[in-house]
Amino acid sequence: MDITQLILDDHHEQRRLFAILEQIDRSDTDTLGAVWSRLAAFLELHAAAEEEIFYPALLRVGIQARRGGTAEDETIDAIGDHNDIRDAVVSAGGYPVGSDGWYAAVTAANLANSDHMGEEEREGLTDFRRLASLQLRHDLAVAFVAFEARHYAGVAPVDKDPQAYVREEEEQQGLRLGSDAPAAAGGGPEGGPDGSLSIGSLRTS
Repeated sequence: MDITQLILDDHHEQRRLFAILEQIDRSDTDTLGAVWSRLAAFLELHAAAEEEIFYPALLRVGIQARRGGTAEDETIDAIGDHNDIRDAVVSAGGYPVGSDGWYAAVTAANLANSDHMGEEEREGLTDFRRLASLQLRHDLAVAFVAFEARHYAGVAPVDKDPQAYVREEEEQQGLRLGSDAPAAAGGGPEGGPDGSLSIGSLRTS
């Protein structure tokens, strides 16, 4: 398994479900509501799994490869995208299924999600395939599958501050900004021009 492929698989399913919504008659609100409920829960579960498993790993391998600034920027963008998707999904819940307001919110979610997936596929996933070993990608895939399986019933949508998310993940992994930061347990390269960071252990579950 490869976590980048699992994420791509999720993206394919999200695109498929949005396309299904577009092909259901507007008057069939029962089916629209059922498909949307499934998709809305899946969007949040996928975002939560990425935030728990993938983006902490992207930060670590980026810093190890002296590309910490790039990894941080990609992560900040992704967390902001997740917030936009969440907000659109929550907005849809404020309208009757099949109404103009509901369709507008679903369309906003689709647009935000499409933009996010395209950027992630061009940047974060591509960078991770270049920087991470096959073994690491497999191990993270196992953790990703486990997270989605354990939370199959859904997770509560909670917006996150992108900058705070990156800062907290770096702290949890033993990554420290500043030239006087001590090396993490086990050693590791110090950061390049985007700040001096030392590498800690990777959380995978």
